[in-house]
Parts: sequence; C-alpha cells; structure tokens
Amino acid sequence: MITIEKKTYDQERALYNVKDALVKNCVFAGPADGESVLKETRNVSIENCSFSLRYPVWHAKSYKITASRMDEKTRAPIWYCENGVIENTNIVGVKALRECADTLIENCEIDSPEFGWKTISTTVKNSKLTSEYAFLDSKNVTLRKVEFKGKYSFQYVENLTITDSYLDTKDAFWHSKNVTVKNSVVKGEYLAWFSDGLTLINCKIIGTQPLCYCKNLKLVDCEMVDCDLSFEYSDVDATINGYVESIKNPRSGVIKVDSVGEIIREDAVFDCNAQIIVDGKPL
Repeated sequence: MITIEKKTYDQERALYNVKDALVKNCVFAGPADGESVLKETRNVSIENCSFSLRYPVWHAKSYKITASRMDEKTRAPIWYCENGVIENTNIVGVKALRECADTLIENCEIDSPEFGWKTISTTVKNSKLTSEYAFLDSKNVTLRKVEFKGKYSFQYVENLTITDSYLDTKDAFWHSKNVTVKNSVVKGEYLAWFSDGLTLINCKIIGTQPLCYCKNLKLVDCEMVDCDLSFEYSDVDATINGYVESIKNPRSGVIKVDSVGEIIREDAVFDCNAQIIVDGKPL
C-alpha cells in the first residue's frame, strides 16, 4: 500500500483511480477548484483530510474515511460508492451519499440536505444527522443511537430499522414499507401517512395528525403526546400507554388506550370498523 501524506491538491481528478493507498493529512482545496479529486478509487483509506472541492469521492470501492472534514463547497461529496466506512467525520456538503451501497457511518456529524438518497444497506450509529428529505427511496437502512433533525425524512424507504434514537422531523415515513422503530422519540407533524408495515415499539410519538392512511400499522407500548386526529383511515393494532387527544375514523383493527380526549366517528369516506378500547372497556 502506498502512502500519500501532507499534500495539497486542487486540480481536477487529482488522485483519479488511485488504488491500495493511504491518503493522510492532505488538503483538497485551492484556486484550480478541480472536481472529482478521488474518483474511481479502489481500496483507499482517507485519514485526517480536509475537503473543499466538488464531488470529491465518486465511484469509490472499498474505501474508508476517518477523522476528516467536508465543508459546504464539497457539493455531492459521496456518490455511486460501494463498501465504505465513514468514521469521526464532519460532512456539510449538500446531497451527500447518493446511490451508494454497503455504507457504515459511525460517530459522525452530518448536515447535508438531501442526504442518503437511493442508497442500499446504509448503517448509521452514534451520530448526529441534519437533513431535508433524508434517505429518500432507500432500502435496508439501520439507524442506532442517532440524533436526527430535518423534514420529509425516510419517504419511500423500504426495510428501515431505528433504535434508541431521537427524531425531530416532519412528514416522516410517508409511503414507507417495512419500518420498525424501537425505544425512540419521534417528533413531528403528519407522521407516516400512507405507510405499509410500520411498527413502533416503546416509542414516544409527538405531533398532530399522526399515522393516517396506514396499512399494517402496529404500536406496542407507545406514548402519544399532542396527537390529535390520530389513525384516520388506518388499519392498526395499537397498545398506547396514557392519553391520546383524539382518534378519528380508524379503518380496521384494535386500538387500546388508557384514556382519550375525543373519539370521532363521522364523515368517513370508507367503512371504518376499528375497535377502540379505553381503560379496558370497548367503545
């Protein structure tokens, strides 16, 4: 393995098709403003490097990025890559991680609009992530101990697992399939409309009009705070601890709750036959 250390590069494709290399303590920035500095690399480790150029890591295979920084000038920094590890790294370039496969992200801080689109098999652990439209149309995604903030997250995602995380988001999980969220807080408006196969276990759900138009929806020992007009036209099996502000026209299934402010059964456009059990008593 070759070592490339303490260099500065600003020309286009500066390290194009580099193989079996350690790139260490390098700076990718300068007046030439070159794109794609590490395109088409193979088996490359990037350590303690600073990036300030567009499209720095594209079409990489078997890569590792450690203790590095990608600033706001690194537009679309990681695309079409396979088998990657990103650790202890700060990324603020827009549209990071697109159409990548088999990516592990750990101990990172990321602020990237449109993050993680169309990825396959992405795992994020012990990280902070801020993004609008995160993980759009992605598959096989795992989040563990993640602090997430953004809007319109996880839309059209398939096979997503989230554990021990805090999500401050809006319109999350729309049109998603096969999503499981455990031991987490999910805060936001209009949660998971049109989802299919969403399971929430021991979660706190916060926000207006959650979980409407859902299929195969399941809640196990969850808490719902400031949740009004919940479950409209959803097929649901739910056990809710505590109080729910209002439940409106659930389509089918069983909802068990300790107490509820209002049950609304009116103006339904579908046959709505879900059973609601409040404090052990069917209503």
